[in-house]
Amino acid sequence: MKVWTAHLRAGSPPVLVRDAFSLGAFLFGPVWLAAHRAWIPAAIALALTVAILRLAPGGTAGVLLLGLMALLGLLGRDMVRWSLERRGYVLLHAVVERNADAALARLLDSRAELAARFAPARIGR
Repeated sequence: MKVWTAHLRAGSPPVLVRDAFSLGAFLFGPVWLAAHRAWIPAAIALALTVAILRLAPGGTAGVLLLGLMALLGLLGRDMVRWSLERRGYVLLHAVVERNADAALARLLDSRAELAARFAPARIGR
């Protein structure tokens, strides 16, 4: 079973964010963050990557980049949640389900007013 956090903003459908290590953020870092509209963390991650590549000597750069990649994988989804909060979304629920569709169904089942307001909801993976 997977844990999802549900975020809601007035006039917008709920957004689900999985609570787990992100392989996409680990492998693609700033690009993954930008694709999930986490602009500030994406810019910071890009700046750190460039700084490491320019300032760190030889083998040290590889170790530092691997460490940055691990941090992005561990914290990437938290950065997406933070960006949602900055855009006015409020953490509504934590939902435990097998997949995003089942999590959305459970959320809409527990909050009938959401189901009435938003027919197809957007899911942030």
